[in-house]
Amino acid sequence: MTDTTAAEPVRLIKKYPNRRLYDTRTSTYITLSDVKQLVLDNEIFTVIDAKTGQELTRSILLQIILEEESGGVPMFSSTMLAQVIRFYGHAMQGMMGAYLEKNIQAFKEIQDQMTDQSKSMYGAQFGPEAWSQFMSMQTPMLQNMMNNYVEQSKNMFVQMQDQMQDQTRAMFTGFPFKPKE
Repeated sequence: MTDTTAAEPVRLIKKYPNRRLYDTRTSTYITLSDVKQLVLDNEIFTVIDAKTGQELTRSILLQIILEEESGGVPMFSSTMLAQVIRFYGHAMQGMMGAYLEKNIQAFKEIQDQMTDQSKSMYGAQFGPEAWSQFMSMQTPMLQNMMNNYVEQSKNMFVQMQDQMQDQTRAMFTGFPFKPKE
């Protein structure tokens, strides 16, 4: 959570060697649950090691994800996690992170639009429980929509790859490349 605005200073949380987290804004010790609530409240914060000054925000966020994945209904399947691990050290590692980030942002924007539309259609009485029921009825349609989106994204990526290969072949015409199949 390193995005900052000029008007609002970043909330600083210090992590001490005893693993305790100290919120410098409230001058209190906090838990991972409190940090999770900061995320849910869209608070901008940075976690640093109190001793070394090293930034630990990503590490703390990963701990929260691990706790969430361990309890309740996990969001990530073992297959998906294994695929993510395979991208580490791969030439496409940097691109994969940006791809996931953009897709999650797009998903969030769609979710926000649907929420706004439902509020305008049904008013304020359409609360979280009604929204949950509505979304559970819409799950098959949303999964189909997401599958179509992923398929389109995959096709665009394959086209981009083909274009890059063609450009590389054109640049290095003197080198023996295997013919395109």
